[in-house]
Amino acid sequence: MPRVSPAVPAAPGEPARSTADHILDVAGTLFYQRGFAATGVDLVVRESGVAKMTLYRHFPSKDDLIAAWLERVDTQFWQSFEAWAGAETRPARDRLLGVFAGLEKLVGSSRCLGCPFLLAASEFPEPGTRAHIAARRHKARLRERLRAMAAQAGALDADALGDQLLLLMDGAFMAARLFGVDDPPSRHVAAAAVALVGAPR
Repeated sequence: MPRVSPAVPAAPGEPARSTADHILDVAGTLFYQRGFAATGVDLVVRESGVAKMTLYRHFPSKDDLIAAWLERVDTQFWQSFEAWAGAETRPARDRLLGVFAGLEKLVGSSRCLGCPFLLAASEFPEPGTRAHIAARRHKARLRERLRAMAAQAGALDADALGDQLLLLMDGAFMAARLFGVDDPPSRHVAAAAVALVGAPR
């Protein structure tokens, strides 16, 4: 885990950010916009305004910085996922479809440039690399969660439906990256999920 240094001054009314958080904010934005290979440590240092030794004190290598950012993004994704699904008291089918209604709003936003884990898997194709392992772990957990939700919703073949929904989600993320917000195919992702899930049972 990155070390935490004295907090970086924040804007009035905002909580203070640690130096490590500030570095992750800047590095994460660059990784997401430009990709991992195109974002060197020198660029992160320049854009963050911290000394290189300060960065290395918190993140001893670029791989550590990437791993920390992917860990943060994973946490943020699951927070969004749970918010999209809603309360566990909702009908299971509504919770499953709620995930894709929320996803449609996300991929329709200009701030969405696709899935960071697909980006990691494509830039680090070797199975043993830390970024690839993090991406695989994230997608495996998502696959199992969608399968479980499909079963709770009464799907006849919950594993198959969960896999189909995973492919649908990943396709929506990639369409957001490719097409932007003007006329993206991802604007139909919620309707596509309804078609896959089918009528209530």
